[in-house]
Amino acid sequence: MVTIEKYIEKNKDRFLDELFGLIRIPSISSETAHKDDMYRAAEYWKKTLLDAGADRAEVMETKGHPVTYGEKIIDPEKPTVLVYAHMDVMPVDPLELWNTEPFEPVIKDGKIWARGSDDDKGQGFMHAKAFEYMVKTNSLPCNVKFMIEGEEEIGSPSLADFCIKNKEMLKSDVILISDTTMIASDTPSITSGLRGLAYWQVELTGPNRDLHSGLYGGAVANPINILCRLIEKCTDENNTVAIPGFYNNVPEIPAKEKELLAKRPFSKEQYKQAIGVEKLFGEMGYSTLERTGYRPSFDVCGIWGGFTGDGPKTVLPSKAYAKLSCRLVPGQDHNHISNLMEWYLKSIAPDAVKIKVDYLHGGQAYNCPIDHPAYIAAEKALTDVFGKKPFPVRSGGSIPIVAAFEEILEVKSILMGFGLESDAIHSPNENFPLSNFFRGIETLPRFYKYFSEIV
Repeated sequence: MVTIEKYIEKNKDRFLDELFGLIRIPSISSETAHKDDMYRAAEYWKKTLLDAGADRAEVMETKGHPVTYGEKIIDPEKPTVLVYAHMDVMPVDPLELWNTEPFEPVIKDGKIWARGSDDDKGQGFMHAKAFEYMVKTNSLPCNVKFMIEGEEEIGSPSLADFCIKNKEMLKSDVILISDTTMIASDTPSITSGLRGLAYWQVELTGPNRDLHSGLYGGAVANPINILCRLIEKCTDENNTVAIPGFYNNVPEIPAKEKELLAKRPFSKEQYKQAIGVEKLFGEMGYSTLERTGYRPSFDVCGIWGGFTGDGPKTVLPSKAYAKLSCRLVPGQDHNHISNLMEWYLKSIAPDAVKIKVDYLHGGQAYNCPIDHPAYIAAEKALTDVFGKKPFPVRSGGSIPIVAAFEEILEVKSILMGFGLESDAIHSPNENFPLSNFFRGIETLPRFYKYFSEIV
């Protein structure tokens, strides 16, 4: 049988040409001007899956942008892997900061430079080509389904409903996703968890209009002053969230993962240098990696009110605003934390102001145990290709739809990404190393093999 390495070598130019065709479609989900481009991308994915060997592929409607679904069922009794990826991309602004045309891919310095080269067209396309190899060489060991959505970059507002309506069609034993990063190009990792999110906007109102700070200052509550006090009371001197009950369901870091975390390559000095800070800051008693992956956090994401123009204006403002967020960990329910935050802020706000707390957005945290069959299969596959065992990584970021998959489809997801932090996703000059693209294709058939053997 032709090995995956030989198949890639023979077809790599075609693989890139086909990927570039997808990248050239400006499928920006957040901009209505690109609505037709979303359908062009969906149809492109449909053709890609059919050409790769899918028995069925179709573009399916949602309340928003379409989903491309495809499948190949070789035996209903065999395991089924559901591949999730997204066809939409972020806007390209500011355009003047790009060194190349965003939707005209260029290969330079061993990388593909273009919007979507990594996130998620490049990483998603790896799955189509790995699937093609297994079909063409008659080595596909299990059933495969594809769900390629068009709204990931705007929060997947239609996908949960799509999953509910098509639960039977999407039935699988695991969901396989490549939309995350590795530690380094020579250091593989598996994203074993994602933090959840809760996000609010707080509005404080004092007097019924802006007042002269000389005539009223000292006699009337200043909403900005009060807001700063409320925010200060959300954390304590140990940088721990001070909201009563916030940590009730937060688990301790598993001993095995704590041990592996200590062995993970990480330079505190390089970390500080990269973001231009002299000293790191966070919850006492935990390392930087523990704080960002295993512990919840509280942050002020924006604060405004009063006069902010040039020069002085002695005004006591009528209103003050802040946007607050908490990153959450498995065990914390984002709806419960939302209610807890609203109760806490209202309980500590003085009667001298009116307070309004609006919950804007949230999602659950996610965790895949490192002894799960899919994790073990991914670990074996990556070890084969990279020659070293991957590290489990709890990402500090959030992909709320992954937790929704577990709740709705009742199946775990394995996050086996091949991107790098340096790929500049969401930014000008997004890129994706060619080596990672091809090693991803090389790794994925091994995952299918090991997963099918384990389950």
